[in-house]
Amino acid sequence: MLPSENRLRRRQDFATAVKRGRRAGRPLLVVHLNRDGGAVGRTDRNSDSHPHVAEGLPSARAGFVVSKAVGPAVVRNLVKRRLRHLVRERLSRLPAGSLIVVRALPAAGSASYLDLEHDLDAALRRLLRAEPADAVPTGAGR
Repeated sequence: MLPSENRLRRRQDFATAVKRGRRAGRPLLVVHLNRDGGAVGRTDRNSDSHPHVAEGLPSARAGFVVSKAVGPAVVRNLVKRRLRHLVRERLSRLPAGSLIVVRALPAAGSASYLDLEHDLDAALRRLLRAEPADAVPTGAGR
């Protein structure tokens, strides 16, 4: 299970990750990553006391979308549990304050844990390799 500070719960956060973030599609899933965490344009009245910000450094947060197209409830819950476990192990690789939404495609219902892991890793490699448009390259290690 993901710790509370690492969960996406609000519809607005899901929408921010999907609309403003980058997307990487794979045969089993689609991953949306928003590196700035939706801080721009936030409409919270108390954005200074946001519950997911600990000592000024927000943690990466993840959410999952597994529709009925994936299969019956038992299969959907299995896919969600597998994805939660996989993402939990990879949260430390994500930039602080980023939002990630993992959407399972219908083929994920019959996929193995290793297949889900392979697709998730490939999608994250693609998303993390891409430099944000406003980032200044450091040139270190190139």
